Amino acid sequence: MNIILSDDIENRMDLLPLTFTRPAGDLRIGILTIQEKWQRLTDSQVTLLGDDYLRSKYKPAIENDNIVVDSRILPTAEFVKEALALQKGEALEADGILIATRLDAEDTMKFYADRKSLSLRTKSITPPSRINHTWDIFSLNGQEIERDFHILTDGRKSAPLSDTNRCLQPERIFVEEGAKAEFSIINPAGGYVYLGKDSEIMENAVIHGSLALCEHSCVKISAKIYGPTTMGPHSKCGGEVNNSVIWGYSNKGHDGFLGNSVLGQWCNLGADTNNSNLKNNYAEVKLWSYATHRFVKTGLQFCGLIMGDHSKSSINTMFNTGTVVGVSCNIFGTGFPRNFVPSFSWGGADSGYEPYPLKNALTTAQIMMARRGIDLDETETAILTHVYEDTQELRKHL
Repeated sequence: MNIILSDDIENRMDLLPLTFTRPAGDLRIGILTIQEKWQRLTDSQVTLLGDDYLRSKYKPAIENDNIVVDSRILPTAEFVKEALALQKGEALEADGILIATRLDAEDTMKFYADRKSLSLRTKSITPPSRINHTWDIFSLNGQEIERDFHILTDGRKSAPLSDTNRCLQPERIFVEEGAKAEFSIINPAGGYVYLGKDSEIMENAVIHGSLALCEHSCVKISAKIYGPTTMGPHSKCGGEVNNSVIWGYSNKGHDGFLGNSVLGQWCNLGADTNNSNLKNNYAEVKLWSYATHRFVKTGLQFCGLIMGDHSKSSINTMFNTGTVVGVSCNIFGTGFPRNFVPSFSWGGADSGYEPYPLKNALTTAQIMMARRGIDLDETETAILTHVYEDTQELRKHL
């Protein structure tokens, strides 16, 4: 079966800046990306259909017979079964939103561009979990760690951990080959802890609640991690972290607090970077919306930092409650940075902000990626160049 996870062009801006550099199906929540969840649940080819400029990297395989699914849906075995049982021209709908159908090649593109133009036989179902906003990624992370834990571990035996560790609820801890921990405390606290291949928890670290530590990632000495938290592949994490999702190749390697936040790929938080996740007056947090160009209510009392790919902060940076930082930003200086920093911005509260030249940003990205043995190739360069050009208007107000 050919499965395509399709973005929705009408609502694509709701997940920016995280989807500037990827289709929604490549978002990581829980242990796996949404695409990986579908691959595991179906054992089928699953590709992503996003904006034109992303298709050189994320190539959709569009055939004459496709199961096309809203890329924001977080799949369960039950929903997958319903989606795969669809006949051509049939569709599943939830809360008035078309979320899955079976289409030929021409109508597959219409699903991406204008779902309302399709004439389909629809069946209403109970709404599955769906990422509607950026903050849903950390809000739904505990649920998704549990689901992914069972997908990845059912019927398998965990590798052992050193007896220098203190582990509670060991049946809720799974260790992949090559993962290691020494002199740490691991308490799933009713959640689930997954240690990916060749990951590491260093001495005196304390894990409380669900944790997804993906392959080749590291929890550093004396870190305090409160779940549900995810650290994507090849990431480093130190200090104190609570209910956050850090994607691959990103570092929060030093002391400082990160809470109720999402960091994209290739981000780096300098030593003693902190974020606030609760307003002093305990009021509902508002967050910048790319769709409305204003701050919108999140419905949350706890909401911290949303940061796009390739962004950095210097030592002692203080992010205020509900801050959105775009792609390829470099933030430094004293005081609180503004609550919305447009992509390709350079500066801080005391020095002000100025545009970050594309050439300089690409050079920084190239150096950082080379340290991990990865090349900033023409495809990645083209994507970042498109984001730079697409966000110029927002930088005019720096």
